This record gives sequence, C-alpha cells and structure tokens, in this order.
Amino acid sequence: MTTLINPATGQVIEEIPDSTDVSAKVAAARAAFEQWREATPGERARVLLRLADLVERDADELTRLEVEETGKPAAVFRDGELPFAADNLRFFAGAARSLDGTGAGVLSAGYTSVLIRRPVGVVGSIAPWNFPFIMAVWKVGPAIAAGNGVVIKPAPRTPRTTLRLAELMIEAGAPEGLLGVVTGGGDVGQALVTDPGVDMVSVTGSTATGKAVMRGAVDGLKRVHLELGGKAPALVFADADLEAMAFGVTMGATYNTGQDCTAATRVYVERSRYAEAVDALAAALEKVRPGDPWAEGTDIGPLISAEHRDRVHGFVARASGRVVRGGDPLDAPGYYYAPTLVADADQSSEIVQGEVFGPVLVALPFDGEDEAVRLANDTPYGLASSVWSSDVSRALRVSHRLDVGVTWVNDHLPIASEAPHGGVKGSGFGKDMSQEAVGEYSVTRHLMIKHAAPAARDSFRPA
Repeated sequence: MTTLINPATGQVIEEIPDSTDVSAKVAAARAAFEQWREATPGERARVLLRLADLVERDADELTRLEVEETGKPAAVFRDGELPFAADNLRFFAGAARSLDGTGAGVLSAGYTSVLIRRPVGVVGSIAPWNFPFIMAVWKVGPAIAAGNGVVIKPAPRTPRTTLRLAELMIEAGAPEGLLGVVTGGGDVGQALVTDPGVDMVSVTGSTATGKAVMRGAVDGLKRVHLELGGKAPALVFADADLEAMAFGVTMGATYNTGQDCTAATRVYVERSRYAEAVDALAAALEKVRPGDPWAEGTDIGPLISAEHRDRVHGFVARASGRVVRGGDPLDAPGYYYAPTLVADADQSSEIVQGEVFGPVLVALPFDGEDEAVRLANDTPYGLASSVWSSDVSRALRVSHRLDVGVTWVNDHLPIASEAPHGGVKGSGFGKDMSQEAVGEYSVTRHLMIKHAAPAARDSFRPA
C-alpha cells in the first residue's frame, strides 16, 4: 500500500494498493495486442483522436488529480501541459497513419523486396513523478499508434492520472487490457521489466534507474528505451540580450520547481559580462512566486516530498562558491524551496556535476567559445542545452559542438509534438514525441517475394 501525500500541504490524499498482478496485466496486454496489431492505421488513429477529446472533456478532474499529487500550479497543468498532452495524442493519431515501410524494389535478381514496419509486442513502461500525465501520454501514445500493447507503471507518488488514462483508453474504443496499469515501487517495476511477456521496456527516470532497468532487461534481450537525467547548460555570450536571457533561463530553471531533466541548471557567461549576468539572474529569480498551487499568480509549487526538499538543500548547503539568492527551504506548509542562485562554484564540484532537480541555478564564467563548449560538455549528461547570442553564426557553430539531444537558441524549454525529445551519454537513448518515437516502438521486417522460377532452379525440384 502506498500513501499519497499532497506536497503543498503535507497532508494524506489517499492510499493506493500496490499491484500483485503484473503477469496478469502483461497477459491481458498480450491478448489485446493480438487483436490490436491487426487494426488498420485508421482504426488506431480514431481511438487516439477520441482519447484526446476525452482528455479535454475531463480536464478539470485530471487537473485536480495532478495538482494534488505533484503540487504544481493548477494553471500550469490545466492551461499548458494538459492541452499539450491532447496535442501529442492527436499527433500520434496522425503518425499511426504514416508508419510506412519502404516501397517495393528489386534488391536481388529474381526477387522483389518490401520493407514493412510491425509493432514490437507488449511494452513495459515506467513513468516518473515530475510530469506523471504527460509522460504517460508520451509512452502510451506512440506505442499504441504503432500497434503495441502497453503495461505502464507510474511513479508510486503519482499514479492517479495514469489510472484515469487507462479508463479513458477503454472509453475511446481500445480493446480491454491493451493499456494496463500497475502501481507500486521498485519491486513492481522489476517484475514488469523482467516479465517474459514484455518485449520492450521504456523508462523515463534517473540515470541510476535506467542502468538498473538495462540490467533487468538483459536476460530477455528486451529492447530498451531510456529518457534519463540531465544537467542542461546555458551558454551566454557577451553579445546576448541579458534581460531576455535572465527571464528565459529563470523560466527554464524554475518551471515545475526545477523538477525537469531539461531544466536550465548551469549558466556559463562570457567573463566580460559575468557580474552583470549574475545580477540579472538574481533579480529575475527574485520575481518568481512560490505559493499555493490553486492560487492565481503562483509560478511554482513545492518540491515533491520532504525527502527531496532535503536532498536539494543538501546540494546547496555543500556547494562551493557563494549563494547569491535563496538557498533555504521556505517557512510554509508543504515542501517549498526558495529559487536559488549559486555563483563561482568549482566546475568539478557536486552542484555543477550532479542533477539537483530543484529550482537551483549555478553560474560560472568562461573565456571564449572553446572553453564554453568544453565546460558545457563536461558532465555525464547530454539531454538539453541553450545558447544565448545575437550572432547567428556563433550560435549555430557552438550548437553543433554540444553533446546533447536538443539545443535552444535564445530560449530554453519550448517543445513541439513534431520534434523528437531524447538525449545522449548518461541521459539515455531513444526518442519521445515526433515520428521517431512511433518508430521506436516498431520493428522493420523484410518481405522477399520470388518471381517466376528460372528453369535451372526447376530442375532441382522432385518430379
């Protein structure tokens, strides 16, 4: 049994029983998959389109569930994340009708070859607590569009929007069992990853979780898709608009209270404007308004738990350098932490290298493009980054040298359903969103058709 706690108040919401039927859910997904794999692209698309409509219909209920469990501002979810999730589903509906193989061609004399795309089978998905609903959509949407069955385990603290998504999937017309949900902690996740009926595992979580999942998937030789941690740098050159930078980086650092693997976390500023940039960032962070998730005007809510708040504070308390702004938990009910700026930390220090996962920015100076790129690439992660400059050539030149999955120029965080999301190095591999995500959940098959047999070959056939 898992007790759900509202992080904005510290009060108990309800208790959710841990699943004991992982294998049964996998078997049900397998049975539904055998039916679903033969559905036409149009039939799959219609289910996903209906699901998007139902998500919008139930926006108020889904907002309540998400806000109670995560503490994120209601307006952020209701007006931003939920409409984007519906847009994702509509994109995947269109992508379901565009999952084409390669047209017929003669690759070997006497034969016509056709390359076709087929679903993987049953996908075991594990979703995180920071964006429980939208991350469930990112996993379920492309897998269902490609023709798979799915069993998904939401994070123990945030299961209810995913449970509701499974109910809406049935209402949208999907076969019973096609989307199964299992709840609980690491033991349930391990059972899902190692279940012999699971053909592929898709995980969004920490790098440590990704490594554990890969180890669990080895014996079954399961396909693995991992979207893991991040430590996104923002490279600020002397010709950047510092006011715009301070606003954009602060938004990128504090959105969802910094509990975002793509969050801006390290700000490297060209030395000639470093002091000015630090002042601008401190002023921008001062304007960020933590508060009641249901109140108008609240920018950020609490961290997810008391344990996580203490973890974030530990990074700051141990940090080298100086705390310019913030640096402490807020004196309020719930698990709030002040938006924080640390300057002049050592590049090799924990706060620069580790994933804090809170509203904490670290600022450091650099001299020249080569040093900026070296510092930016000098962490185990490679998910996201941003470059701030009025020189388009420089922005492109520097962007090409960053070892990351995405680079924004003069902004930080915007995403689109049509654009792939994923990283390199310790940030994992595989893509969410876009047509590439649907491809992740399918396999290419080769169909080779023999033409009329040559006479010489006929002579080997028995009379």
